[in-house]
Amino acid sequence: MWKIILDALPSLLGGLALFIFGMSFMGEGLQKAAGEKMRHILKILTKNPLMGILVGMFVTTIIQSSSATTVMVVGFVSAGLMTLRQAIGVILGAHIGTTITAWLVSIKITDYAFHILAIGFVIYFFIKNPKVKYVGQVLFGFGVLFAGLNIMSAAMKPLAVSHEIQDLMTGIGNNRILGVTVGALITAIVQSSSAVIAVVQKLAVTPTPEGLPLIPLTAAIPLVLGSNIGTTITAMLASIGATLNAKRAAIVHVITNTVGSIIFLFFVPQAAWVITRLMGDPIPAGSMDVAIANFHTLFNIINTAIMLPLIHLLEKAACMIYRGDELIAESTLANIDPKVFNTPSIAMSLAVNELKQMSKFAQTMVAKARESIIHMDSSAVEETFRLEDIVDMLKREVVGFLSKILSRSLTPGQSIRLTGLMRIAHDIEKVGDHCKDISEIALNMINSKTRFSDSAISEINEAFEHIETITIDMRKAFEEGDTEAARNVIRQEEQFDEKERYLRERHIERLNKGECRPTAAINFLELIHYIERITDNCKNVAEAVLDDMSHKLFSDRDYDQKPLPAGKSM
Repeated sequence: MWKIILDALPSLLGGLALFIFGMSFMGEGLQKAAGEKMRHILKILTKNPLMGILVGMFVTTIIQSSSATTVMVVGFVSAGLMTLRQAIGVILGAHIGTTITAWLVSIKITDYAFHILAIGFVIYFFIKNPKVKYVGQVLFGFGVLFAGLNIMSAAMKPLAVSHEIQDLMTGIGNNRILGVTVGALITAIVQSSSAVIAVVQKLAVTPTPEGLPLIPLTAAIPLVLGSNIGTTITAMLASIGATLNAKRAAIVHVITNTVGSIIFLFFVPQAAWVITRLMGDPIPAGSMDVAIANFHTLFNIINTAIMLPLIHLLEKAACMIYRGDELIAESTLANIDPKVFNTPSIAMSLAVNELKQMSKFAQTMVAKARESIIHMDSSAVEETFRLEDIVDMLKREVVGFLSKILSRSLTPGQSIRLTGLMRIAHDIEKVGDHCKDISEIALNMINSKTRFSDSAISEINEAFEHIETITIDMRKAFEEGDTEAARNVIRQEEQFDEKERYLRERHIERLNKGECRPTAAINFLELIHYIERITDNCKNVAEAVLDDMSHKLFSDRDYDQKPLPAGKSM
């Protein structure tokens, strides 16, 4: 037995590798063609749980991976684009959508695998039109997927003549727990329930010398149930380091698949009886792939029907497992998740949320800098320094995160969006730097017991009122895509340029009259310079919002353009 297994192992692993690569490559092509549209579909159409199920089915049918859909959903929840309840509906729908792969395996399309592969190769490598090129990528991946299945099928034929292997499969059928465990472990390793079920289908259709299926239906069912448990490991890995609700979404995926599989485990004979009633008894070896596809679909439909009315209980269960409010400590990254690099649209949505956090801190720093200089408040100075460290950390991490996305294949629109985000991160961080500079002036004046004159304090207070208004409008422009607020920022920045000249002239007058000390005069001029620099940085953010291409960051329009080579940016 072991010699037969070892001889077949290279072909089995090689075929499996091609299957997984083909599925991944095909899904990547589909996401490039419709990734942005799918993002908006998931975001907009999932408010109703039933609609969420339909959307989850649709997206998973397209990208051929419930794990990919669930990881995408975890990313949306982490980015704040979807609530936990919405996510549960999509996850349930993904369970049904993933069954399409089993049906594709069962319709004998493998006979045309190399035809499809060749056509996809020609289109993908020789056609320049991006939309047609994406179609070629999908066909090429589709062909590779089934070419891998052909290799696995050929490798499995010698296994059918081994009585030891037949006894092993019969043993799995007699021991349901063993079957579930084997299916779960293999799927957790392979990270694809579709691939494991495809292998089970190919083994099942391989006839023994007696003409019986190598894997009987009662043995195949526990393996399929186990694969539905094992596939949840992908979502759990994706939730590591994510937000609290993202972890809850992942655990819901585990609960629904595990509980459903355990329930069905008690009804394996009944499930097999239903399938045989549908297909006839006995089911010939050559039709076992259809029988397994039938069961996989039946299981996921029934499981989803059971879980649909329990969505509110699933939500409560997830909240009990991961207790706490959805609050993130100030000095931590609330949204960044390095596991979503392969979906740039989600990755950049996470970065936007992190930049919103930065802009909130920057606005707080402006208020603290004002307190420190007007009231000579040392506690306000310390708070400004503390917040500046946080803003620096956020900028460093966000820019590093965005830089890694450059290694992915981006559309021109995504590349422009990425560049705009880096620019915004830089300018928000500069606002924090200038606030720190202002607080350092305050600290030096506190230590040297230097004070501004009353008229200087009045003018400084007025200048801070101006920049606080600008920072409020800057945040509104960036966070809400408010173009009127962006224009207000630009107008106010131009007004402050005039005001800066006026303040300098007034200060020189006070200095000439002896109303201010020379040391205070230097501090005043530096202070006005830093305030003016803050308005410049706010203006840069506003211009990024108004810029026609960077404004795509805030709009719902899509990009259907040719992708740039990996690592390139516009």
